[in-house]
Amino acid sequence: MSGEANQGKALSVEVAGEKVARVPIRTRVVLPGDDLDAFLLDYAGPVVQSGDLLFVTEKIVAITQGRSYLVEDIHPRRLALFLSRYVTRTPYGIGLGMPETMEMALRECGTPRILFAAAVSAVTKAFGRKGDFYRIAGDKARAIDGPTKGTIPPYNKAVVLGPERPREVAQHVKTLLGGVAEVAVVDINDLGGNILGSTLDKAGERRLLAILKDNPLGQGHESTPLGVVRPA
Repeated sequence: MSGEANQGKALSVEVAGEKVARVPIRTRVVLPGDDLDAFLLDYAGPVVQSGDLLFVTEKIVAITQGRSYLVEDIHPRRLALFLSRYVTRTPYGIGLGMPETMEMALRECGTPRILFAAAVSAVTKAFGRKGDFYRIAGDKARAIDGPTKGTIPPYNKAVVLGPERPREVAQHVKTLLGGVAEVAVVDINDLGGNILGSTLDKAGERRLLAILKDNPLGQGHESTPLGVVRPA
């Protein structure tokens, strides 16, 4: 367990008049073939208390599900090469702005959906509106992580898809930990975030997004893929 805030982040925040702590949990690097249950029992088990909310980054769930692919093993089609040229890259993540991540989006979401999202986005961008591509392409496209300089090896040379059945995973983890804490599988970065699956209701998910909006786990070499929210 870390117990210390990541650089530039605060351990506690106030949301809707309530002060809460965000406790990052430092772990080893998760690797393909790791068992998620054993990993969470090792690292989250000793930390989680009754009334906590455990949030788990979608990336480690996906990796343990075998949804991580080396860039060198992905062979983009011509359409992926073409579409990736029109994706805006940001300092916070490559998104679908490289042929390999776009290829995986075509496989995950289906070619018709990606083409429709790209067509609508091209039109609405001309009128100054942003974000329509991912709104149409959906969570599967949004959750695809590409390699960046700040990514921990070996994932600086890999594409990681979003997790399968995240809501079921959240419910399973809650049971695994004895039902003492709520659980959420989250996709949070420095530009925003989504709750992919949780044991919370919609209001609880909105509250959690407000608590995590500054990305307290970071997205570089912090080695904190887990965190706990509890009353401060």
